[in-house]
Amino acid sequence: MESNVAPNGMVVTPHHLATQSALAILKDGGTAIEAMVSAAATIAVVYPHMNSIGGDSFWLIVPPNGDPIVIEACGAAGSLATPDFFKDYDKIPYEGVKSAITVAGTVGGWETALNYVAACGYQRTSVSKLLADAIHYANNGYPMTKSQHAALLNMKRTLSHEFKRVFIPDGKIPDVGEIFCQKQLARTLEKLAENGLNSFYKGEVGNLIAEDMSTLGMPITKSDLENYSAEMKTPLRLLHSHGDIYNTPPPTQGLVSLAILGVLDKLGISGQNEGQFIHASVEATKQAFLMRDEYITDPAFMKTDPKSLISSQVLFNMAKKINFDESQIQFSSIDGAGDTIWMGVMDNKGFSVSFIQSIYHEFGSRVVLPKTGILWHNRGVAFNLKKDHLLSLKPGKKPYHTLNPAAARLHDGRVIVYGTRGGDGQPQTQAGIFHRYVVQGLGLQETVSAPRWIYGRISGDPDNTLKIENRFKEDTIQYLKERGHDVVFLPEYSEKTGQAGALVRHVNGMLEGAFDLRSNGSAAGF
Repeated sequence: MESNVAPNGMVVTPHHLATQSALAILKDGGTAIEAMVSAAATIAVVYPHMNSIGGDSFWLIVPPNGDPIVIEACGAAGSLATPDFFKDYDKIPYEGVKSAITVAGTVGGWETALNYVAACGYQRTSVSKLLADAIHYANNGYPMTKSQHAALLNMKRTLSHEFKRVFIPDGKIPDVGEIFCQKQLARTLEKLAENGLNSFYKGEVGNLIAEDMSTLGMPITKSDLENYSAEMKTPLRLLHSHGDIYNTPPPTQGLVSLAILGVLDKLGISGQNEGQFIHASVEATKQAFLMRDEYITDPAFMKTDPKSLISSQVLFNMAKKINFDESQIQFSSIDGAGDTIWMGVMDNKGFSVSFIQSIYHEFGSRVVLPKTGILWHNRGVAFNLKKDHLLSLKPGKKPYHTLNPAAARLHDGRVIVYGTRGGDGQPQTQAGIFHRYVVQGLGLQETVSAPRWIYGRISGDPDNTLKIENRFKEDTIQYLKERGHDVVFLPEYSEKTGQAGALVRHVNGMLEGAFDLRSNGSAAGF
């Protein structure tokens, strides 16, 4: 299967309707950043089990000139998220109001991104235009995806009346292809279009959110919302033999993604032996996860400079610990879950955007705010209730994030944006995409479609198995088993291995896109 190539703009998302929203903005002269806001709004409606305007997001923007920037659109724990709030708990629950404990940052990130467009000298596209598709799909409906349908079938715990009213109307899970509406959410999006995105925090919508939170007993206050703003940051940069690779700094695990690729580079892995490539990647992943669990948290609480953790010497030391003949340490990850979307957009002005938006677990906290129809995330469960732990909960502290969109500027002049959903699988799939495309020289669509692996937990209890799609060659499987990997097979094109995508800006100006067959997505350009 060939990737798509176009001269003027290219979009990849895990839902084809979001792809079309972004493409329409590009065709009308908008920037990749504005197109991404439109796609983000649409996919928040049509893929609600994966993301929501009640969640967080991260941007990695590569401009035509100058240094890339990160927009960190993640919220902190609410003012009332104190030990007393959890006095009857030994850990934070995965669902309900006790899990919905951090401010949602994604809408604030959209606003910060649009302000960046203006700062770059472009006339901003109106918010009403950017949200028009999302409002239409929320109001008039969209066809239920197989992915959303399966997620609803997996809902085994007690669900609130409000959640069932919105997502299981009339007590029945909509069939695949059935038209599904979220009319209350449509009204909320209309208010944001009319009053501006900041009204999510300080205006009419923000007031309704705060009222619901108080009524439901959530630990987020009106002042927590009013004081929120997304932040612009400098991305982390890995000096790779093929170019500069960028990712997001803490509280994300961008360091992990860069460390894996840095270790593979130090080892000189070519990929000619696929078993060796996967074995080395898994062993590098274990080393990177150990580093993550020792250091990564809200940067305000870190005592180590994140840049030092991917220095050449540190990566060399990690590489020396890898045994090519044996799977070594067994590692239990923090949390493998992650229901998320990654999207990429490139325009003809030179902007390339790598973007990720999430509600953490499937349908987040499963708390739907009654007055706005907003599904709130449960990112706060990345905290723990242990005193003085790296990830201990504190009001105003940002939780650890699995989210980490990636980009690269190669020595040959190409620019790449790439990423995936999938919790602990994100850095592993990123390593596979970059290495296969850049180092091994596979085609872009071949790279994204190629069989994948994930070491560690996907969901549920921690485990140390190596999960691989059943499309790998027998000699690769045997190679991994001989080195002690506990191999578990997944179906071909398993959604559990993520929903990835990649875009490339070639030196001749052509834009190339590849989408994931494991998603409902598409890559489209013009």
